Amino acid sequence: MANILVVDDELGIRDLLSEILNDEGHAVELAENAAQARAARLQSRPDLVLLDIWMPDTDGVTLLKEWSSSGLLNMPVVMMSGHATIDTAVEATRIGAMSFLEKPITLQKLLKAVEQGLTKTVEKARTALVAPPRVAHELTVEFAMTGGVLPDVVVDLGPVPSQNFDLDKPLRDARDEFEKAYFEFHLAKEAGSMTRVAEKTGLERTHLYRKLKQLGVDLSRGKRTSY
Repeated sequence: MANILVVDDELGIRDLLSEILNDEGHAVELAENAAQARAARLQSRPDLVLLDIWMPDTDGVTLLKEWSSSGLLNMPVVMMSGHATIDTAVEATRIGAMSFLEKPITLQKLLKAVEQGLTKTVEKARTALVAPPRVAHELTVEFAMTGGVLPDVVVDLGPVPSQNFDLDKPLRDARDEFEKAYFEFHLAKEAGSMTRVAEKTGLERTHLYRKLKQLGVDLSRGKRTSY
């Protein structure tokens, strides 16, 4: 089911909570102070923490604040105490605690808090797995040179020239190599039609001819053979 860390300095509380949670099918890690809780948190990566407020070495609110400030508060934490004030409960919630259980803890309240915490964990994991929407872009020099990513599916683009670029070259040489492959790609796709290539690339025909000559592009490669 889930991995739950129980942090409480009272042996009787730890044993009781462990027994109940084990009966519910959960794996339970136990810690009797903040030092053990820190080690267990890093080793077992719990799905939920039941954290006592009053402990002899470091109190639960201080430990909660420590986890929050160090980026380790990425799991639901349910605070527990038999002597906490409303202000303490409010502070713990403000820091990031999910809820608060007052001792003596009833079975119904414990299971409800655990269920709510684990539901929150599952929802957070599901949200993280949702991929952002993909946006298709036109293959242009501007798009490619600004680090854009082409869509995975490319349909009917015709012959594709080699695009194994040597990134150890100076920037100017690498740019020329890319632009040559870019124009060869469009020439092949448009069957050598300079008019369509000019429209596709956004260049005037005169500028396009000059650019292709400068790059050493073979203008005959994209033309269809007539019989």
